[in-house]
Amino acid sequence: MKTFYRVLGFISAVLLAFIVVGCSSGQDNSSKDSSGELSGDIVMWHSFTQGPRLESIQKSADEFMEQHPGVNIKIETFSWNDFYTKWTTGLANGNVPDISTALPNQVMEMINSDAIIPLNDTIDTIGSDRFNEAALDEAKVGDDYYSVPLYSHAQVMWVRTDLLEQNNIEVPKTWDELYEASKKLTADGVYGLSVPLGTNDFMATRFLNFYVRSGGGSLLTKDLKADLTSDLAQDGIKYWVKMYKEISPKDSLNFNVLQQATLFYQGKTAFDFNSGFHIGGVEANSPQLLDSIDAYPMPKINADDKDYGIETSNIPMVVWKNSKNPEVAKAFLEYLYEEDNYLEFLDATPVGMLPAISGITDLPAYQENETRQKFAHAEGVILEAVKNGTAIGFENEPSVQAGLMVNQHIIEQMFQDIISNGKDPMEAAKEAEKQLNDLFETVSVSVE
Repeated sequence: MKTFYRVLGFISAVLLAFIVVGCSSGQDNSSKDSSGELSGDIVMWHSFTQGPRLESIQKSADEFMEQHPGVNIKIETFSWNDFYTKWTTGLANGNVPDISTALPNQVMEMINSDAIIPLNDTIDTIGSDRFNEAALDEAKVGDDYYSVPLYSHAQVMWVRTDLLEQNNIEVPKTWDELYEASKKLTADGVYGLSVPLGTNDFMATRFLNFYVRSGGGSLLTKDLKADLTSDLAQDGIKYWVKMYKEISPKDSLNFNVLQQATLFYQGKTAFDFNSGFHIGGVEANSPQLLDSIDAYPMPKINADDKDYGIETSNIPMVVWKNSKNPEVAKAFLEYLYEEDNYLEFLDATPVGMLPAISGITDLPAYQENETRQKFAHAEGVILEAVKNGTAIGFENEPSVQAGLMVNQHIIEQMFQDIISNGKDPMEAAKEAEKQLNDLFETVSVSVE
């Protein structure tokens, strides 16, 4: 019940924000000075909190300001979790940026809160035919597109190839094979796999989605109701509970995404699920292992099952309705896609960030990157996964319900109840399903 009342509080804040933001957007469109040059201050929020990505965005901002002396760009960074809290609480008092990154599931919540503006003109300027249609459609309402994909990545299975070779184990193709391989490799301070279930992140939702999607299912029905009690979902819940109890480090009951990934970075897990960002993490923590990691497709229930696609993330940029200088924000957004700027940004995390627009992967400057050459197999696996997957819960259509399911951590609490409190999986799933469906009834958005 605490979760439900916490969510109701969130919804109340969003409804208030709808009134505040909707009635006074703050836009005056006076984004040019008397000579016609861009002019005005903007604030950008992004979640590239460290390393070359942060530096690349700052460099682009500095160069943009040099070219447009009347423009000032202030950049603030927040972790992905902190960003969600920041914008949902900031809506009521207008404390939101002019432009920001987001997660795909959050954009539908932003649209439902009337917090961001359409970006059709920006997409046309960059070249609408260069974007993957499915990625654009993730934020489409009617004829309007409310976000621009900045880069793409997908969840795949990362493997310690040296450990598999030493133990004569083939790369698992099914969930049962992953279980057996993980059991054999859990020894000498290494776990076969960590199962992250912390309630301050959505990793349990992600892992359950892996299993359900591999069987052609979804955590949401076609009429956008939570579906945790189907045979497929129940099999997935029981699978991850078994994996946690028999293989995973016990601390992973409270792991978030970074804690989960760090185990693989440090060579303490044989398998993990993530995108090409794992390469940079291993390079920074255990560079001696770079020759011993590779990416493979997600396991399936049966090896010959159809490939339904799992989880693709098209990380978007949005412009906020409360911006006083939306034209400056849009112009800076377009600047990020200029070839030199875009290549430099992608090179900040090669293989981790894949182009969201066509015509980039064929460029010699893209292909000549040493990391891309070294991990060509992994990049090929991820590129294929990008084509087939969707954001969690978007299998039938983009929805605010999917965003709430991911961001409110009700599924994580369900796993906690099963493991820590001994609750029956079906009973725990029924309770979580009801909490989610009660929450879904408080919001609605029309998506075409």
